[in-house]
Amino acid sequence: MKKSLCLAVLAMFAWGKAQASEPFILVQSTTSTQNSGLYDYLLPIFTKQTGIQVRVVAVGTGQAIKNAQNCDADVLLVHAKAAEEKFVAEGYGTQRTDLMYNDFVITGPGHDPAKVAGSKDAVASLAAIANKQALFASRGDDSGTHKKELELWKEAAVDVKAASGKWYRETGSGMGATLNTAVGMGAYVLADRASWVAFGNKGNFKIVVEGDTRLFNQYGVVPVNPAKCPNVKADLANTFTQWLISEAGQKAIAGFQVNGQTLFFPNAPKR
Repeated sequence: MKKSLCLAVLAMFAWGKAQASEPFILVQSTTSTQNSGLYDYLLPIFTKQTGIQVRVVAVGTGQAIKNAQNCDADVLLVHAKAAEEKFVAEGYGTQRTDLMYNDFVITGPGHDPAKVAGSKDAVASLAAIANKQALFASRGDDSGTHKKELELWKEAAVDVKAASGKWYRETGSGMGATLNTAVGMGAYVLADRASWVAFGNKGNFKIVVEGDTRLFNQYGVVPVNPAKCPNVKADLANTFTQWLISEAGQKAIAGFQVNGQTLFFPNAPKR
């Protein structure tokens, strides 16, 4: 009995040591890429080809950037280009590269109280939602989706701060949780298409607004700068970044589908 216990402890120790010795990187990313299932599909392909494990922290873009600035990342993969470029300009990232894109959509309940279904004008649709004071669920978390939403409200000349807690409800949550909240309360919501397609609790909800060029959703990848963060695994981070933007990585991204739909379209610069 004692001998068996001792062997079990030694085996666990050896396994733990082997796990600890495996090379890995930490990626700060968005909840949209995580919720869609992209990483479950993509990362095993990368690990099989390189032997490098990838651990993902999925939060809103704003929080992901803050975490990376605190040196809690090797790579940043988010979707707020201006904030990413600022991250690089301030020395936290080495270089930002376009990686892939999709689009945002506005979804809402089947009865469509603001009568915006079929519109391709996101700004006019948000103005109609505000005029009707129809419920709208916002992530309210400084994510890339939230940043885009606030841009659109500003263009629509709607003061959502004044409406907060009334018809405008802020969840402070990720995309999946916000979609659940929106469906539960019958509220419109801005979502990235990948999260919406992968979302399984749609109820009578549908996409009501899509196709506006202002709803374009670009993702970028940025290795964290070892000059700012000496603990960064720069070589491994560069290997991951270069693979993502390589022909193999771009092909893998293009191959990811949910319910027969391609959710992310690779557009890294040709090399």
